[in-house]
Amino acid sequence: MAIDSLPGDFFHYADALTDDEQKVLARVREFCRTEIAPIALDAWTKAEFPHEIVPRFAALDIAALPYEGLEGPAARRTLIGFLSMELAHADPSLNSFFGIHNGLAMGSIDLCGSAEQRERWLPAMGRMEKIGAFGLTEPHGGSDVAQGLETTARREGDEWVLNGEKRWIGNGTFADLVVVWARDVTDEPEKGPVRGFVVEQDNPGMTTTKIENKIALRTVQNADIVLTDCRVPESDRLQEANSFKDTNKVLRRTRGGVAWGATGTMMAAYEIALDYAREREQFGRPIAGFQLVQDLLVRMLGNVTASLGMAVRLAEMQDAGTAKDEHAALAKEFTTTRMRETVSLAREVVGGNGVVLDYGVAKYFADAEALYSFEGTRQINTLVVGRSITGLSAFV
Repeated sequence: MAIDSLPGDFFHYADALTDDEQKVLARVREFCRTEIAPIALDAWTKAEFPHEIVPRFAALDIAALPYEGLEGPAARRTLIGFLSMELAHADPSLNSFFGIHNGLAMGSIDLCGSAEQRERWLPAMGRMEKIGAFGLTEPHGGSDVAQGLETTARREGDEWVLNGEKRWIGNGTFADLVVVWARDVTDEPEKGPVRGFVVEQDNPGMTTTKIENKIALRTVQNADIVLTDCRVPESDRLQEANSFKDTNKVLRRTRGGVAWGATGTMMAAYEIALDYAREREQFGRPIAGFQLVQDLLVRMLGNVTASLGMAVRLAEMQDAGTAKDEHAALAKEFTTTRMRETVSLAREVVGGNGVVLDYGVAKYFADAEALYSFEGTRQINTLVVGRSITGLSAFV
């Protein structure tokens, strides 16, 4: 089987997938066309999450794919990446919802949980019967959260007592499980280790409040979370999370996912601009026939192609076990920067209609701003790469 490449996949990178992988991609593409596309704009405009889509999402059987033993061998990161790109191509918000659940939440349990914890939580999450969220960012801690984590955890017998606040927690308003990262102050109040905890949504010590008035990824339900003497049993502490280095294992993996999401976002914007340019007439001919418009389209296509190539190579390195922090950081920095430029060029091609949601580009233009910022800002990721290539740290 050979799946048709999207117009933005100019070098036909999808041909590198096996026949079985292409069948999975084709199934997800059809789901995007029939289930996501018809509701994406309405959900985004209302800033509401379409909960009715979750059972149909679950029926795709893709949430368990990255994890060994849930439904057989773990799928290649290349396939996982193409699925993320396909979802983002349809709607960056629903791709973010899925990435938070499948990458950050499930990934934390997979990488930092014990065998018993993986068995307890991952199968239900893989079936999307339980949805996960990831609580790391804080009101006062984004880029410096590794050093400045303010949420605390103190052990009292067989329980831990969590206190603090989290912000920008995607899926936070409705997730069944929230992975919360906190500093252990039991023995070292100032410099204790960072630990991870799985907090059930109905825990009386945790309250969630939806963040309103966003201009990007409006369908994603980001929450402010307050933990007030939130009691969590020792059995719900991620047993293999003993420092921020363990947290970073999760982020290293998911930054690669952001690169795929950014690529899907800019690819969709490029394709909308291309179709519009072929149809829109000025001075008696389609604007696609003008040199300046073709220049913009080619610049966009170049950005998409370079980003997709980088994402594919990073996925190959992840599968080979050779990917490092700096590789994921460069991919995140490069693709989201190119995405930001590409959606801007697409809006330029569509002209005044580019600021109207009905024409498609405006939503991708707005959503790109969130992808550009989360999972490490451009500046922080450049410092990770810069440290690697120079051997000198420029972090303050």
